Amino acid sequence: MLSDATLAYGEDLIRALLGVDALYVAEQTAPAAAHEALPDRLVVLNMSTSTAHTPEPFADYPEAQARFTALRGLAAALPEADRRRYYDQCCASTLAFMHWRMAGLPLAEQINDFLHVPAAPASDAELDTLRSEMRAILTTLDYSGDLAAQCRTWEERHRVPPDAVPAVLDTLLSEAWDRTVQRMEIPAAKSDGMRVVMESGVPYNARCNYLGRVVHLNIDPVLTLPGLKHLAVHECYPGHYVQFKLREAGYAAGTATADGLLSVVNTASSSPFEGIADNGMAVLDWLDSDDDRFSALMTRYRSGIGTGAAWRLHALDWPVEQVTEWLRGQTLVGGEGWVANRMRFIAAPQRCALIWSYWWGEQSVAPVWERVSPDRRPEFLRYLYGRMHSPQTVAMFSA
Repeated sequence: MLSDATLAYGEDLIRALLGVDALYVAEQTAPAAAHEALPDRLVVLNMSTSTAHTPEPFADYPEAQARFTALRGLAAALPEADRRRYYDQCCASTLAFMHWRMAGLPLAEQINDFLHVPAAPASDAELDTLRSEMRAILTTLDYSGDLAAQCRTWEERHRVPPDAVPAVLDTLLSEAWDRTVQRMEIPAAKSDGMRVVMESGVPYNARCNYLGRVVHLNIDPVLTLPGLKHLAVHECYPGHYVQFKLREAGYAAGTATADGLLSVVNTASSSPFEGIADNGMAVLDWLDSDDDRFSALMTRYRSGIGTGAAWRLHALDWPVEQVTEWLRGQTLVGGEGWVANRMRFIAAPQRCALIWSYWWGEQSVAPVWERVSPDRRPEFLRYLYGRMHSPQTVAMFSA
């Protein structure tokens, strides 16, 4: 149970975060910024319906920086150790974000200061290990040729054509919901769940629109049955839909903080947000075939090469064409559609650091899940879903 002091702190923080978001949005309408390709929001989801949660009226970023410096000081007095750590990092992330907007910030500092993860791309050794593990699985499954040939054959065998995707996902989403409610409560009827809308030409693989109860799915990449299974878990149950639903319900019950009603990008919670969703397959005990295990490794590998591409583009200043060719040479599944949407994602300066949240997400959550004894996992899930987290506060759970 969180203290009254921490719950009150969340009330202050949500207004301050919305105030910085308002400054960021104002940049998009300023004449000097009219040519920039900025995202709509720093706060990409706001579940609050309270009239008390209005943006704090900052005149400019320096005024907002002073407020977040003060909030950072107040965080040091909170009773819970993990809340002191998280809110210190959340404030540091927001201060760094504002510094980036005012004066710029190199990619390495964005990664470190926004996300609180190491500022380096996935290493050659890490990628080689993932390739070796994938090759071992595919060889066991009697796929022949080099790894690229094995992956092409595997992808073709498990490919789901776009016109079959809705029916396949309906089945997977239904089973994912049923498996989730066996392990944790979802405070809603199954009819409250998500539906899928297929899209093309967008810079993401899939996106959870919680308020609209829609998963926007990019059908440009090649889609496979194991990949769609992971998507159902990651975007919905027990992934992003369940994360948002429990935050919403926790606040209404007085057990969770108001800042959890927001989804904020480029911040301390970004990596655990993705890691909780990726760990859903383990929570549901649904990695029940070598094909699922291969697909999980491939998901991690693609996150890794995404960091490599972003680093080459924004830190090493490679030309776009050279980065695209490098990424194409590393890609083993997904086809040209995956390369194109990944390049669109990392090309935007406001999104390039965020790709690290996918690489570090699973690493933030899975090791803790694995070391927690089965009898304490329900308690860990309450800790994980009931509070906002950085990679460091996830690790603070006492197993």
